[in-house]
Amino acid sequence: MSRLVADEKIDDEIIGFHAQQAVEKSLKAWLAHTGTDYPKIHSLETLLELLNAKGICLPPNLSDVSRLTPIATVFRYEDLPVAGSFDRQESLRMVRDVLAHVGHAIRG
Repeated sequence: MSRLVADEKIDDEIIGFHAQQAVEKSLKAWLAHTGTDYPKIHSLETLLELLNAKGICLPPNLSDVSRLTPIATVFRYEDLPVAGSFDRQESLRMVRDVLAHVGHAIRG
């Protein structure tokens, strides 16, 4: 994803979509690891709520990761109004941090 972030020819919508997907799949992997069933959804909020119900939380520096949810859902179904408001570097940081945190949690 870091190559995509650096390429100005790639639209923010594409970067945001991949960022959301990476976080979504990580959270679903974490839920699966705990034996928790989850619905076929793209809502990071819902996935985080399921984890919270198990007593599992993301660290405070990732508390705003759910703001990636609209990027994936809107991108799929309509035009995405993110021009000028999407921070590519911040989305990359969130993805890296979530992947690292979930990977550590799963590996123990």
